[in-house]
Amino acid sequence: MRPIVLVHGGAGHIPSERAQGSIGGVCAAARAGYSVLTAGGSSLDAVVEAVANMEDNPHFNAGCGSVLTAGAQVEMDALVMDGRSLSAGAVSAVSNIANPVKLARLVMDKTSHVCLTAGGAAAFARQMGVQEVPTESLITEYSRARWRRNLEPGANPVECQMGKMGTVGAVAVDSQGNVACATSTGGILNKMSGRVGDTPCVGSGGYADDAVGGVSTTGHGEAIMKVVLARLILFHMEQGRSVEEASDLGLSHMKTRVAGLGGVITVDTKGVWTARFSSNQMAWAAACDQTLHWGLYKGEHFTEAIVQTI
Repeated sequence: MRPIVLVHGGAGHIPSERAQGSIGGVCAAARAGYSVLTAGGSSLDAVVEAVANMEDNPHFNAGCGSVLTAGAQVEMDALVMDGRSLSAGAVSAVSNIANPVKLARLVMDKTSHVCLTAGGAAAFARQMGVQEVPTESLITEYSRARWRRNLEPGANPVECQMGKMGTVGAVAVDSQGNVACATSTGGILNKMSGRVGDTPCVGSGGYADDAVGGVSTTGHGEAIMKVVLARLILFHMEQGRSVEEASDLGLSHMKTRVAGLGGVITVDTKGVWTARFSSNQMAWAAACDQTLHWGLYKGEHFTEAIVQTI
């Protein structure tokens, strides 16, 4: 089985001055995940590494680039899922954690639960020895400026929820044919405190099943939850649809049924992959066969050889 990792940096509109940073970020994350795979690591290890790489990049709405709640706080969600056993781990509304995706992995590995939230997740992190970080280290000036703009008279934060920075995610298939996914986000701009979106919800923010494939989603979280987008796409694949057809069907249903826009990265058990979106843009990258692929606009696809020693 050829190993492959595919990542996204969020669906929406990316301002021109931030486009190169977003593209560079997803390419770096794909390379990081692919290095894990080519060194013999599992698909689960690869997606966690790729997503943690983007959580550490302020160009994305996850980890240190997270958007702010209405009260100017950071509340993050994350999910991991292992397609071998359908094991999953998630956290929601967490603060003061640099890499929520790693905490989600610990929930999966070290507890009998699937999701821990807010104070309970924080207590579990301390129990596991996860170091807390200052809130200010997770807030960029860009995030704070967007928060201020959406408090101005006449501002409509709802119109900006697809905008400017994105949820991050990854799917991978390793050399043993095992599938995994991971997704992480800071949520939606100026959200109510305690709001939990699609990202940590199994079947919405992502899904992985060795019998079918894997999906990680991004976009309007409430819409994604209403149609259970990730699992819906895998359902279409179970009915014989290709990764591209299934992804398009899921996104089309979400748009027509609940007026939601978004994007997905999808892979099947043979390593066939696609990145599809109904929004204006979605930064994505894939690494397989020692080749890096990436794009930002619909129909755009660039490639280059991966030449570094792994």
